[in-house]
Amino acid sequence: MIFTLKSYSPAEIVQTLGLRFREYRMSMNLTRRQVADETGLSMTTLYKIETGNITDVSMLTMLKLLKVVGMYENWDKLLPEMPESPYLYKRDMTKRQRIRHSKS
Repeated sequence: MIFTLKSYSPAEIVQTLGLRFREYRMSMNLTRRQVADETGLSMTTLYKIETGNITDVSMLTMLKLLKVVGMYENWDKLLPEMPESPYLYKRDMTKRQRIRHSKS
């Protein structure tokens, strides 16, 4: 299944991630009890996430789930660090000083 952000609402993305998490968990032969023990989440919460009945999962919860299935290192792909803008440098390649305007 091809996953494009433009075709999904935020709630649908969370539902899709929950369903995917279930597939990862099952492929690793992990029970909900094992995941609950490792993450500190309740089995009811895990069930709701995996079945798409929760559409508002915190970032902390998502990171805990990623860690359980070995995908924790991929968090940086969600919002990669921006490269520095060339406009931050003067012609002589020294970095410009940021000027803040006073609140007058």
